[in-house]
Parts: sequence; structure tokens; C-alpha cells
Amino acid sequence: MTATTEARTRSGRLMLNKVPEVTIWFWVIKILCTTVGESFADWINMKLGVGLVNTAWIFTAVFVVVLAVQLRLKRYVPFPYWLTVVVVSVTGTLYTDILTDQLNVPLWISSAVFSVLLAAVFGVWWARERTLSIHSVTTLPRESFYWLAVLVTFALGTATGDWTLELTGWSPGASVLLPLGLIAAITALWKFGANPVLSFWLAYILTRPLGANIGDWLASPKVAQLWAHSQPHVGPAPEEDNTSAVQMAPGQAVKKFPPAEVAALKTLASTSLKDARSGNETGAHAAAQKLRDLWDADQASLQPLDQTGWTSIDAQMDKMLKTFGIDHSNPPMSPAQQEKELNALLTDMG
Repeated sequence: MTATTEARTRSGRLMLNKVPEVTIWFWVIKILCTTVGESFADWINMKLGVGLVNTAWIFTAVFVVVLAVQLRLKRYVPFPYWLTVVVVSVTGTLYTDILTDQLNVPLWISSAVFSVLLAAVFGVWWARERTLSIHSVTTLPRESFYWLAVLVTFALGTATGDWTLELTGWSPGASVLLPLGLIAAITALWKFGANPVLSFWLAYILTRPLGANIGDWLASPKVAQLWAHSQPHVGPAPEEDNTSAVQMAPGQAVKKFPPAEVAALKTLASTSLKDARSGNETGAHAAAQKLRDLWDADQASLQPLDQTGWTSIDAQMDKMLKTFGIDHSNPPMSPAQQEKELNALLTDMG
């Protein structure tokens, strides 16, 4: 029995290969899909205030729909294929984020679990099909294994990437270099005869943290300066506290702001506070920086709604940022001081 006949027997139908040719453009589009998908998920989660779990449910439903469309096709069609990549990248990332942020599972455990799960997927795939090559994704079972493996690689890439950042505390710019360097090393090994299937999947895993880190880097204030965007907190702020800010009752300062935007700000402040209390300095700093970025991005829409309220929150925001040494020349202060200012900020936001 030939391989083609065997494939047709197992799947009931034989298709043209459902995966595009792996060229430099494959990798460029793959990384861009990851960057766009990650940014879009963050926008839904934080900007719209939907929340992490609800965002995961939304993307899981979308993933089921787009995957069903993709599986019904008999050949590679660019738009549904890459749309599936975008959605599966976000979905896999959200699953890891839920484990980390909602269930407080350490990243090293998530990395280990997803590594074992990916090995299991590959093991079953190989046992059934006797190939893991993406050049032979010509049957429904093989394509199903392919997308399951892709989903797990994104979850694994998220866990290992975030774990690395947690251990190193690197900036967004520096964090791009590690996955990029590893991909370059894998490419060199492949050129010198390393197993092409193993090389492909290792590089595929690394494109997730690379794409996400590129997105974080592009959203960072330093890059925003290069693009000449206005960033109120970009330069070092004055070291003295802003004592002229109007003191307002809890929740009064944000009363005229959209609830969804306030909820997104409070979520990040709460995350930073939780990490500060647990001793996760890197996580607390990262959440505080995301909070700063979101507050700056919202200035154009919030400040006209209530100048007094915006000024009050902005003053407390600066006090909080100073405790982390963000946009201020001082080194980070003690966790107790960070908790104090975060609590004050949350109180001001009701």
C-alpha cells in the first residue's frame, strides 16, 4: 500500500497540502500575526475591560468557528489559514495567562506542563501518521494534529517567554533579542544538517515570544518618542510630589469616565498590587508600566470628560510610578511603599 493510498484510507479523503511553503515570508507573516493577535487581545482585555477569562471564552469560540472553516477546505487558502494562525495564537496565549494571572500557577510549572503536552501530541501524531512533517498535511487527521500542536506551541511559547522575562527582568527591546538569537541559531543548525522537522517546530515555538516582545517594544514609550507621539510620562518627572492636585472622594475622580476604561485601569493596578505583595518585583513593575501606558493612551479621551478628575488621578499615578522608578530618576522603592501608592490609586478610582 502506498503512502497516498494509506492516507486516503485513514482520512476518507485526500487533500492538497494545507500548509503554505515555508519561506522567509512564512516566518515574517507568522511573527506579524502573533504581534497583531497579541495586541488585539490586550486591547479587548484591558481597553474594553472585558476581562481575561471572558476574552479567553470569546477567542475560544472564534477559534472553533475559524478552525471549522479551515478544516473544510481541500487545499491551502491564504486568508482562512492565516486568520486561524492569528486566532490560535491569541487563544493559546490566553490559556497560559489564565493559569498565571487567575490561578497563580508558576510559569515554570506551566512551561513544564505544556512541554509534556506538546510531546504527547507529537507522540500520538507520529504513532498514527508516521510523520510530523508539515509538507504532508494532506489529510484531516494530520491537519487536526497540526492545529492542536500549533495551539500548544503558542501556550508553551507564552509560558517560556514570560518565564524568561520574569527571571531576567529585561526591557522590551532587550527581550526581542533572545528569541531572535535562538531562531538564528536554529536556522544555522538546520543549514548544517539538523533535523528539519525538529528545527521547524523549535523555531515555531520561539516565534510566539518574539512576536509578543516586538509588540511590547513597539508599544513602549521610547519607540513612541521615535514616532513623535505624545507621551505625558516619557521624560523624567519632577522629583517633588504634586501637592496642588485636588483631593476628591473615593471614586469621584473617575465618575465621568467610561466604566470599561476605569475597569481596565483598576485591573492592572490590582495585578501590580498583587505581585508587589507576593514579592514578584518583575511582575509588579511590568503591570505598573502597562498601567502607565494605558493611562497615557487614554488621556486624549478621558481628560476632556473631567479635567479635575483626570488631574487628580494623574497626580496619584505619578506618585505610584515614582515608587517603581518609572519615568523618575530614583531607584525603585520598597514594596511597602509601592503597595501604599497602589492602594491609594485604587481608592481614588473607587
